[in-house]
Amino acid sequence: MSLVGFLKAGSLIGISAMCLFSFLGTDARGEEWYVYFGTYSGEKSRGIYLSRFDTETGHLSQPQLAAELQNPSFLAVHPKGRFLYAAGETDGFEGKKEGSVSAYAIDHKAGALKFLDSKGSGGTYPCHVSLDRKGKCLLVANYGSGSLAAFGVDRLGKFIPSQSIVQHQGSSVDPQRQTGPHAHFITTDPDNRLALACDLGLDKVLVYRLKPGAPSLSPHRPYGVPLEPGVGPRHLVFHPSGQWVYVLNEMGSSVDTFGFDSKRGALSHEPQRQRTLPPAYKDQNSCAEIQVHPSGKFLYASNRGHNSIAAFSVDPANGQLTPIDYFPSGGKTPRHFTLDPSGKWLLAENQDSDNVVVFQVDEETGKLRSSGQVVSIGKPVCAVFVEAKRK
Repeated sequence: MSLVGFLKAGSLIGISAMCLFSFLGTDARGEEWYVYFGTYSGEKSRGIYLSRFDTETGHLSQPQLAAELQNPSFLAVHPKGRFLYAAGETDGFEGKKEGSVSAYAIDHKAGALKFLDSKGSGGTYPCHVSLDRKGKCLLVANYGSGSLAAFGVDRLGKFIPSQSIVQHQGSSVDPQRQTGPHAHFITTDPDNRLALACDLGLDKVLVYRLKPGAPSLSPHRPYGVPLEPGVGPRHLVFHPSGQWVYVLNEMGSSVDTFGFDSKRGALSHEPQRQRTLPPAYKDQNSCAEIQVHPSGKFLYASNRGHNSIAAFSVDPANGQLTPIDYFPSGGKTPRHFTLDPSGKWLLAENQDSDNVVVFQVDEETGKLRSSGQVVSIGKPVCAVFVEAKRK
């Protein structure tokens, strides 16, 4: 029996529970989670892949195809865990010059993905998606066109006609990469009142007022902060306390620490900066992903070139970072990594070596240690966890 059945091109994609439990196994001893992997399509990849993960042992099953989709480079899970959303990082959808976003229902008994809906992303080459904290709208960053979009989502996970699209304008100093805007990331603040976006082409973090139910994005005052020219902000993450925002600079190989005033929706203008590389490293590098440990004690950032995960401790008094060490990612080009919900494990997705490596996190020191778990997958570039429900 085939794992993936196609009713017709572009329609329902499903995986039978019998097949899933056959290849994922049922002997895990800890909490069981599904891990969905986004990839770049090619010879070794056809879309979104699925594994099981055991939080007790760190065991990750070999990924299997869950849904066919071209270049699902970033994934997001609905706050209630019922739906999965994917960015289709292309510049062509239904005859229009734009990428796509797709919605799937998650079968929690087997992990199967059921196709629900898709639509144009409101720009070219969408590279990041997220949901507001109530699951009422999907936020999209379109890298190619330098635009942001907010799409309404109904209670069944499908898209509604209401939408808001914002086109960035401008440029920065790098003649190869910053001749125009390149929106790279968008997420909400902890109060679900604002949306913060990184634009690599403008060297800015921009802040928008968000109305999820409408949905709508409109410039907030103050309208974000400019960064040092040429650093290329890529992703950001809030500290669990909500007091600080950490911005990862792709081109500058650095992390900027900002204070965050939740009442004003304002970022401090004098950030602390930490390099993501060892002092002696002088070769080419670009950063990709940034995450804070669930405890709030540590921060991690990935280096492509140095091929490492940089670890920092977080000062609980002021949020500032101190380097811990730089850990080889176990492959080439760690475009993404993610911490499991327990905080015990880190999964590094190495795009150019076609593998995912599982690391154990020392919850006292923040240091990483390879668990010896490595699985093969073509061009992995994102991973998200969804809780599995046992029979």
